[in-house]
Amino acid sequence: MFRKDLIEMLQVRPITLYELSLLVEAEPRDLEEDLQHLFRSLRGSPLCPVIEPARCRKCGFRFHSEKLHKPGKCPRCKGTWISEPLISVEERR
Repeated sequence: MFRKDLIEMLQVRPITLYELSLLVEAEPRDLEEDLQHLFRSLRGSPLCPVIEPARCRKCGFRFHSEKLHKPGKCPRCKGTWISEPLISVEERR
C-alpha cells in the first residue's frame, strides 16, 4: 500500500525527496531506498520514473539523475547553491 501512495503523490507534480519525506513522515535516506525499489518495480508497468537531476545554480552543472538527494557542493565550481532533484512518475510514451 505504501508504494501505491508514493506513486499517487509522484503523479501529481514533481517533488523533492525532502518535501516527500515531510509528507510521508519518513527519513529522507529511508525514503530514498524505498523510491529506488519503487523505480525497479515500475519497469514492467505503464508508468516510468522521471528524475530532473540536481543542478548547480551558480555554474549550471548537472549531476547524475540516479542521485535522489541534494549533493553538498558542485564538483566544477565548488559552489553550494544547488537545486534539489525533482522526482515524478508519468505514463510511458
